[in-house]
Amino acid sequence: MTTDQMTVAPSFDLAVTHTPARAGAHRLQLAVKHGLDRLAAALLLVLALPVLLVIAVAIRLTSRGPVFYLQTRPGQHGRPFRMWKFRTMVDGAEHRLPELVQRHGHRTEPLFPKLPGDPRVTRVGRLLRKYSLDELPQLINVLRGDMSLVGPRPHQSGEVALYGPHEWGRLRVRPGLTGLWQVSGRSALSWEASLALDLAYIEQWSLATDLRILLRTPFAVVRGDGAY
Repeated sequence: MTTDQMTVAPSFDLAVTHTPARAGAHRLQLAVKHGLDRLAAALLLVLALPVLLVIAVAIRLTSRGPVFYLQTRPGQHGRPFRMWKFRTMVDGAEHRLPELVQRHGHRTEPLFPKLPGDPRVTRVGRLLRKYSLDELPQLINVLRGDMSLVGPRPHQSGEVALYGPHEWGRLRVRPGLTGLWQVSGRSALSWEASLALDLAYIEQWSLATDLRILLRTPFAVVRGDGAY
C-alpha cells in the first residue's frame, strides 16, 4: 500500500502548535485551497453535464425511485450538511441496513464495511460505484463549501456516533470528494489503515499534497480497486 511518500505514524498529536508566521501561512494556503475548490467544481460541473444527464436517464429507466440520493452527514467539526449522490441502491435501501449488520456480525468498528455483493445495489449502481461516478454530484457540495475536492470521505451520522477521541481528528477539515484513502485501495483497506491515512493527510497537508492526490485519482478510479 502506497501513501505517496507520506509517513503514516501509529498515533498523531491532534493539538499541533504553530508559530504565528506558520499559522498565517497555513490559513493563506487554506483560503487558496477553498477558492480553487469552488472554481474547479464550477468548471467540472459544466464539463461533466452531458455525463450527468446520461447517468440520470439510466437510473430513471432501470429502477424505481429518485435519481439523486441526499443524506445528511457530519462535515467539518461535525457540522451537518446534505450530501448529494446518484442513487445506486434500490429505493428504501437504508431500511435493510440493520438486517445486513445482523447477517454479517456485530460491528466492532465505526465504519460498516461495504459489501462486494450487497443485494441492495442496482445494476447501474454497480457500474457507477466501480468508477465512482455516483460521487460526481458532490461537486455541488464542493461549490457550496460543504466539501473540498480533497479530504477525508464523509461518514454517515451513525458511524460518526461510534467515533472515539482519536477518530474525531478526521473532522478537523472539510470532507473531500477524493482523498488519500481513495487512491490507496478504498474499501479494500481496513478501518485502522483508512483512519491512519486520513490523519496522516491532515497532519501533513499542503497544496502540493492535494495536487498529487488529484493527479492519482483518475488512475485509481479506472482501476476500480476496492470499489463496491
